[in-house]
Amino acid sequence: MSMPLLFGPYGSAKLPGDVKDFGVNAVWFHGFQEQAFEDCALLALEACVEFKTFRADFGKRPELVPIGADGKPIRYGRLVQGVCLSQTDYLAEIEEQLLDGLNRFRPRGVWLDYLTYAGWFETPEPDLQDSCFCPRCVDDFCRTANIDADSPERISAEYAEEWKAHKCRKVAGFALRYATLIKDRLPDCIVGAYMCPWTPEQFDGALTRIFAQDYGMLAEAIDVFTPLIYCRKSGKGPGWGREWLERSHEFVPSGKSVQLILDVLDFPESLTETAASAVPSQGIQLYAGATLFQDADAAAVFRRAVDAIRAQAARG
Repeated sequence: MSMPLLFGPYGSAKLPGDVKDFGVNAVWFHGFQEQAFEDCALLALEACVEFKTFRADFGKRPELVPIGADGKPIRYGRLVQGVCLSQTDYLAEIEEQLLDGLNRFRPRGVWLDYLTYAGWFETPEPDLQDSCFCPRCVDDFCRTANIDADSPERISAEYAEEWKAHKCRKVAGFALRYATLIKDRLPDCIVGAYMCPWTPEQFDGALTRIFAQDYGMLAEAIDVFTPLIYCRKSGKGPGWGREWLERSHEFVPSGKSVQLILDVLDFPESLTETAASAVPSQGIQLYAGATLFQDADAAAVFRRAVDAIRAQAARG
């Protein structure tokens, strides 16, 4: 499908009536919120949904906590994503929520979020734990990979590559399932995926080894990949987005779109650097960025970045 260049904030905060003058043509928001859709319609902006997949409150849903290689529930703090993918009741809930939203609304795009195994990457020093080694997940691996390995120790020692590939296939399979549900109801709806922003070699290959996000496997389901370029939170400099884009051809399949999401905490430097990339982002999302458009000077910075990205994209 032909991908439009979409620019705008992520979040449900109100936007001023003249926001389109500053290059904004879309808004991303969490879930299928009726008020957010109404606000987008009022301002003639494209409504894009961030849809939560594998993230839950472990305090309320302890059965969803993945099991680590030591046979115990993984360590986790206030921020964590990823659930045990053998929890079929929870997976059914996710699908029901998606179908309900698609039956009630017509978003321009749906971005799948937390579509990973367990962990958290918005930090300079991530606590990386392999998962999920519960008996049902191990049995699923052995059956589908035709491997006889009855313990996490043996899987880790003898079948690490097969285990990684199995997890990546699981995540890609769910992505395709959700994308099919979306496209069956809204054929022109963009399917996006929020991605761990690491390149494949970082943290000993944790993009696939821990989070099970394989760009090649996901490509069948996903129209646009959106890495979370949150510089300050991740201990990175403002040029991170530009650097990522200019390396993206190494691991993002040809023909697939990339659209960064930047953090308002890093404004304006991160946006300005990204706009100067020789490889343009397919638009920009700005996390918690709605307040910028109340400030004429900040909004003008955003407009200049939009113009620069559009010009670079037009040059091919």
